[in-house]
Amino acid sequence: MGNIKTKELTRLGYKDNLAKSMIVQIVARHCKHVPNEEILSTLVDIQNQPEKFRQNAVWRPLIDLLRPIEPEVHLYDLFPQPIAYRVYGEEEIEPLARQQIEMSMRLPVTVGGALMPDGHAGYGLPIGGVLATEGVVIPYAVGLDIACRMSLTLLDADASFIDRHHDLCVSALQRNTAFGINAQMPVAQYHPVFDKPEFKEIPLLKGFREKAIRQLGSSGKGNHFVDICEVVLKGGNALGLPQGSYVGLLSHSGSRGLGAKIAEHFTSVAKSTCRLPVEAGAFAWLDLKTEAGEEYWRCMTIAGEYSEANHERIHGNVMEALGLRPLASVSNHHNFAWKEILGGGREVIVHRKGATPAHLGELGLIPGSMASPGYLVSGLGHADSLCSASHGAGRAMSRQEARNTFSRHALRKYLAERNVTLIGGSTEEAPLAYKDIDHVMASQQELVRIEGTVIPRVVRMAEEE
Repeated sequence: MGNIKTKELTRLGYKDNLAKSMIVQIVARHCKHVPNEEILSTLVDIQNQPEKFRQNAVWRPLIDLLRPIEPEVHLYDLFPQPIAYRVYGEEEIEPLARQQIEMSMRLPVTVGGALMPDGHAGYGLPIGGVLATEGVVIPYAVGLDIACRMSLTLLDADASFIDRHHDLCVSALQRNTAFGINAQMPVAQYHPVFDKPEFKEIPLLKGFREKAIRQLGSSGKGNHFVDICEVVLKGGNALGLPQGSYVGLLSHSGSRGLGAKIAEHFTSVAKSTCRLPVEAGAFAWLDLKTEAGEEYWRCMTIAGEYSEANHERIHGNVMEALGLRPLASVSNHHNFAWKEILGGGREVIVHRKGATPAHLGELGLIPGSMASPGYLVSGLGHADSLCSASHGAGRAMSRQEARNTFSRHALRKYLAERNVTLIGGSTEEAPLAYKDIDHVMASQQELVRIEGTVIPRVVRMAEEE
């Protein structure tokens, strides 16, 4: 009973090796006590009348493999003009970023949007773009680095610790962080997020689980960093800590290869079913009521939890090396989509691609550069920005332009003058390649309240390529 040989399947006309392997697995799992004759008869019926078994929980995976349902393709036109949206720091926004946000405001599913003062051109939605849609999620409006995230831990030492133990700070970052596309920690990391059912139930996540485990505790390249910094808190700050100067640990990293794989896969799925004019193709969406839409949302959520776990391991490892304990912590995603309620009780999907959530009283982090201050902020819940703020200073130069403009020697000199030690890093991320963070903050005074200043001191980034 329940023991089918692959040669029997071949005689029945099953020639695809993947199908035969699936049948053997199904029989072993679900048909242990079913006579072989009955199983073989069912397999003949499946070949002759596959749709009869489409809703059968046992055999549906085989039907889906042998007779996949062709996705229904929908064609959409754009609004002739963009709907109203708000731009902050308009004088420093490049034309291409404006074109991209305006394109998103012409989508028939769009109900609102805004562009933050650090905005610059991206792919599809610009960096700094905020987009509210109804009932759909746009993978490329979330971005490739799903749940790219800022995390700050305030430690139980004053800022003089950094100068007194400078070599320890350098060593802690060198030994307990790793950077680059294929970076992984020398000591294997683990986190309960990998026990989530999604890593067993969703093939895409299941196939990428082992690599995600290997990359846990590491960061990518580009503007990702881990920084031992000085945090100056204002009196009456939202953390409830005394005014003063603290050692902080600030990290900027995302969901690594896991997020990129999710984004690439579901963007392809979206483009296969949602046909838009060529110039708007990157905005292909997934209806959240469809199987693909639900699965993307689950995968995006797991990527967010993985990113959070990644920062937890980074902070835990570095804190242990420093011998310090946490006093408070603040974190926020800035590449993500959320279900939120607009005025009037309307539920929408708010995409923030390079934008910080800033609901009333919500804490967030807006970094500057490797040598300019960042800010701990609390949101003011401004409706025109869809309760959002910038996610940093924003680039003033492309990476190529920065490489052509700044030498390594000039970068080192600039950092030394500002008492910043850089481990790794590249001229692509030179501070002067970014907008002036104080100009950016001045452009969003109605969006956030400054609770404290974060001053870089010892910064670790990916090595120059």
